[in-house]
Amino acid sequence: MAQLRVNPTRMELTRIKRRLATAKRGHKLLKDKRDELVRRFVGIARENARLRKQVEQSLQVALRRFAMARAVMDGPSLESALLYPARNARVKVSRSNILSVHVPKIELDKESLSRTVQPYGFADTSYELDEAISTMAAILPELLKLAESEKTCFLLAEEIEKTRRRVNALEYVMIPQFEESIRVITMKLDEAERSSIIRLMKVKEMIADRQ
Repeated sequence: MAQLRVNPTRMELTRIKRRLATAKRGHKLLKDKRDELVRRFVGIARENARLRKQVEQSLQVALRRFAMARAVMDGPSLESALLYPARNARVKVSRSNILSVHVPKIELDKESLSRTVQPYGFADTSYELDEAISTMAAILPELLKLAESEKTCFLLAEEIEKTRRRVNALEYVMIPQFEESIRVITMKLDEAERSSIIRLMKVKEMIADRQ
């Protein structure tokens, strides 16, 4: 372990002791922050896994229906049927704060949400296409929630890793260096004090001998 280069003085000893106390307080705060971040992350990750499973199941249903529609319809008719949107919506994107981590908040503006319609004639399309479009439109809120939770998990994971590195740097590098510097300075000051006492005793003996 590399030792800090310090002057063995009482002023320097006081300064390092203050830095050590500050480092220990920061270490405790960062550990508490890391633990709370992990707790929040676990909760959001579980919700993310639930949403992902739900969305993937709905997407599988929709894709199967699209495949069936493609099997019974010709390509130009299918492309023409999907040319216009079946639903209009507006999304509000903002930020929320989780322990100084700015995470996205994605909300569906329900006032702007239009009713799902099939923007095509029914003569050249199949029932499977209608069901596929309805399924895709229905999972839009869950898709937005999934995007929000996945980005939140990513940002929290990054912050947890940064906090973990800071905690380790304090615990295994800075605090031991401060403690070692305090030990060395204290030892040198004690040696200097003992040397001074010995010199004073010798001077006193010399004075006593002369008398």
